[in-house]
Amino acid sequence: MKRSRLIKQSMLYIVLIATSACMLLPFIWMVSASLKAEHEIFGFPIQWIPETFYWSNYVDVWTQVPFHLYYLNTIKIVIITVAILLVTCSMAGYAFSKIRFPERDFLFFVYLATMMIPYQVMMIPQFVLMKKFSLIDTHWSLILLGAVSPFGVFLFRQFFSSIPDEIIEAAKIDGLHEFGIYLRIILPLTKPAIATLVIFSFMHTWNDFLGPLIYLSSDRLFTLQLGMQHFIGQYNTEYALLMAAAVSSVVPTIIVFVAAQDYFVKGVVGSGVKG
Repeated sequence: MKRSRLIKQSMLYIVLIATSACMLLPFIWMVSASLKAEHEIFGFPIQWIPETFYWSNYVDVWTQVPFHLYYLNTIKIVIITVAILLVTCSMAGYAFSKIRFPERDFLFFVYLATMMIPYQVMMIPQFVLMKKFSLIDTHWSLILLGAVSPFGVFLFRQFFSSIPDEIIEAAKIDGLHEFGIYLRIILPLTKPAIATLVIFSFMHTWNDFLGPLIYLSSDRLFTLQLGMQHFIGQYNTEYALLMAAAVSSVVPTIIVFVAAQDYFVKGVVGSGVKG
């Protein structure tokens, strides 16, 4: 029995290690390519550790184009979008979970059903709407379109449902109104859900390419994903600089995930209040 269990665990670890290596290899190649000369990138066999480290690639990324401006634009959009998203999703999730009103469950079902609509179907109506509001070629078009999320509402609603109603009833007896219960009691208990939504929304907004491509046309408003297109020409691509720019853009997502990973795991598992 022990030997059989040991063999199964060993096979499981081997599969997990192999899978992790396959997922990490592209990232390792990207870092390696960002430190090579242009003619060394596609050499075969692959030289994972360059003989000479070209740190100048990172200097060129930040000096040849206004990369710092693209960085600041992306940070601005991400911070405002995530902040608004947390407010809208948490309040809607609380309403669908703890406030009883007519046709609550039906409205929640209809709201979730919007997740089944492909983004390609909504692109033109959204563009027309933003154009009527004169928000084309502004960051607010991206912020407003990203300020609501059916997935975020579903996440908070499920998490709030795990909180006993007795806590809310006790707060009402103490004289707290509905908004006070949400703000002072329920919201502090939902750190895992908040961390989970922050990570997902941060990743989506930070890496979004199609949205900025549709709504932004001025170079001074470009995000990182659009700014990196400067290294892709009509006849050639500067792969060394492109990889250096990609590595620079990945760093914040890694920092956010590492900072919130404990709460993220709890949020995915769906833990709640335990008595």
